[in-house]
Amino acid sequence: MTTSFTLLDWFIVLLYVGGVTLFGIIKGGRQTSAKDYFLSETKIRWWVVAFAVVATETSALTFISVPGLAYLGNLNFLQLAFGYLLGRIFIAIYFLPRYYAGELTTAYAMIERRFGTRLRKLTSLVFMVTRTLGDGVRLYALAIPITLIFRGYNLFSGSSDTEIYFWAILLTSAATVIYVQLGGVRAVIWTDVIQLFVYLFGAAVAIVILIQHAPSFSAAFQPAMDKGKLAVFNFSTENFFSSPYQFFLAVIGGAFLSAASHGTDYLIVQRLFATENLKDSQRAIVASGVLIIVQFAIFLCVGLLLYGFYQGAAIKGDEVFARFIIEQVPSGFSGLIVAALIAAAMSSHSGSVNSLASSTVFDFYASTTSGKAASEAKKLKIAKAVSLAWAIVLTVSALLFIGLGRSVVEVALSIASFTYGGLLGVFLLAVFFKSIDETSVIIGFFIGIAVMIGVITQTKIAWTLYTVIGSTATILFAVLASRFQMRKAGI
Repeated sequence: MTTSFTLLDWFIVLLYVGGVTLFGIIKGGRQTSAKDYFLSETKIRWWVVAFAVVATETSALTFISVPGLAYLGNLNFLQLAFGYLLGRIFIAIYFLPRYYAGELTTAYAMIERRFGTRLRKLTSLVFMVTRTLGDGVRLYALAIPITLIFRGYNLFSGSSDTEIYFWAILLTSAATVIYVQLGGVRAVIWTDVIQLFVYLFGAAVAIVILIQHAPSFSAAFQPAMDKGKLAVFNFSTENFFSSPYQFFLAVIGGAFLSAASHGTDYLIVQRLFATENLKDSQRAIVASGVLIIVQFAIFLCVGLLLYGFYQGAAIKGDEVFARFIIEQVPSGFSGLIVAALIAAAMSSHSGSVNSLASSTVFDFYASTTSGKAASEAKKLKIAKAVSLAWAIVLTVSALLFIGLGRSVVEVALSIASFTYGGLLGVFLLAVFFKSIDETSVIIGFFIGIAVMIGVITQTKIAWTLYTVIGSTATILFAVLASRFQMRKAGI
């Protein structure tokens, strides 16, 4: 059957978008300074921050695509999530104490304390470029399933796909920027929590509907069980270095990737700075590692049930969940799941806008003559102006992907693969190598990125090893550069 998108569905979507925007404004309150706007001087409970971290790292692409991994494969993806937890434990033990040892502004302040201003600005700039391209794609990705769903319901039949993409991106961005602009990081964190539960509830609704279509609970999973899709661990050594979900590659690669994405990327670190103290930040990051395993298990469970429902029909992994929404989800619940998609997109978009603006103000503007002389009131005005500017940049970035080839989208999404290893290498050098100098680290960073360009474009090495290789190359060449300079100086 094909259901319709009714007035009730539209009401749910509009109520959600309007309600979450108003909630964000109320929870954000009034800010008194740029630091309050970006870091929240009214500190937030650690468990709230843990939920916000998970919501921030989840996009509409995750909501739609992860079920497809189980539909086409099995539960091996969960091994990566176990690695994510290990990476976050590492962050809690080694990175967070270093952040709290100095002034809490951005993650890159620690790099300046250890090496100097040049490297702080370089790492901050790399974060900005990576985040702009990556989140432009994630915002654009929202429009793809939305358009597919609307087409399935024969909505906006007089509009082209490009027009639907345009308005989905523009309206989502506009609603998000309102509460980011007025409420600051408190609004971002609290709305993230709401949005986490909305999209998880949407996934839970899908699970209930799928189970109801089967004769019994066990029968709903039986087709997936018969095909061995409940396998979590893969200890096979066949094609070892090219198999991303081989156990050791997935766990080690997941740990390194999480250490980079949650320990060096200010999008996540900013949330950890909003807690009461170091111990609460550590609790938040470790708890988020547990929560992300649960979240992925839920999304993968949807994929297993979809496999049973469609009896393994040849459907693209990225389209199978959207197809089910169109064909089987009843009126009212369709609006809820579309709202869940929007929730996932808004949570990642709002975090990006606020963290990019914070990095701009603290890593660049604050070090200028005018920045040092500015009053708190002026800094707050600058902060809000920069937030608006970044919202526009990310929206334009998303709009530019409309109509471009898939290869362009894939390159933008994989930009973190080129840079995360280098960033993690720099932070590891800052924490564990006491005698290395700034110039050597910069040399190691750029050579590390060059190595990654070669690895990604010229080899078939599993993507789960990219951050491992990038960080190792950065450290190795930084150490070699340091020893060369010491030998040259006769030390």
